[in-house]
Amino acid sequence: MKRILVCALMLGAPAVHAHHGVASLGSAALEGPGAPIESASSAVLPKGKTLLYAKLDHAKYKTFDPDPTHPESDYANYWMVGVGHGFAPWLSLYLFAPYHAKIDEPGGLDSKGWADHAILAQIGFKHEPGQGLRLVPEKESLDDLEDWHFTLYFGGTLPTGNANHRLADGSIDPGKAHGFGKPTASVGMTASKLLSPATTLHVEASTLRFRTHRYADGNTMRFGHENRLNIALTRRLQGDAEKRLRLDGVIEAQFLSLGRDIENGKAASATGGRVLYLMPGLRLYHDRMSFAAGVKKPLWTRLNEESMQQGAEGKEKYRLLFSLSYIF
Repeated sequence: MKRILVCALMLGAPAVHAHHGVASLGSAALEGPGAPIESASSAVLPKGKTLLYAKLDHAKYKTFDPDPTHPESDYANYWMVGVGHGFAPWLSLYLFAPYHAKIDEPGGLDSKGWADHAILAQIGFKHEPGQGLRLVPEKESLDDLEDWHFTLYFGGTLPTGNANHRLADGSIDPGKAHGFGKPTASVGMTASKLLSPATTLHVEASTLRFRTHRYADGNTMRFGHENRLNIALTRRLQGDAEKRLRLDGVIEAQFLSLGRDIENGKAASATGGRVLYLMPGLRLYHDRMSFAAGVKKPLWTRLNEESMQQGAEGKEKYRLLFSLSYIF
């Protein structure tokens, strides 16, 4: 069976001090389970197959200060390219390279550049009645794909970006830097299940942790941890086996809990909080290619100092997500 894998690493939205990201991995065939847009599913790359991937996350922020002498965050484009390979039926490895463009209103301080590269490993499991939990085998029938599937993924970012990037006025803003200065660590788990021949449930839980970095201006920063719980439903709307086409509708609910940043050894104000996002979207498959698009909006927010956190997660007007993948 030919599979199309959709995977993404977001290192996203610029608050005063940042938004970072985790990886979401998943795959889908023209028949069988569907795949979310941003949340992770429990599918791995087939052994010997390679994935090429590109993604854009466009975040448009709400603005509150009409004074043109106090420019605020306007929008950000988070581009990413990646490659993955199936080394075993149950093991996939990925490398991602993100490019960030964080744009202020006119008169502000923009930042553009390649950010820290990321590496991830994904291990796939399945649960069969009477056999328990085991690693994903090399071949599965459509009946096998109806079983519960799980993955464990882990990895992080490498300090390949310029953490000491200086803005036009010569300052260093960690939230607009091109890297974290130190490696980060991420671990996550997923569960996926076909609820019907056309409907798939996906659940993902993950955490991302940072280390303290001293910048060239002498200041230190440890970004707040990121904990995520995502639930997604996919529904096959159309399918044509002869033309190798499939169209899925997707709805995702994403809960994000952000810890406070630690700046120069002290908890930083205007950082951290909790956000619940909702994202509807579509995914189109054609032979070995997949294209996805979604609109993500905050449904509920509890930021620590909400009135001061313009440009943070939860303060978006919307986020537009597009991805394209090809497997060979």
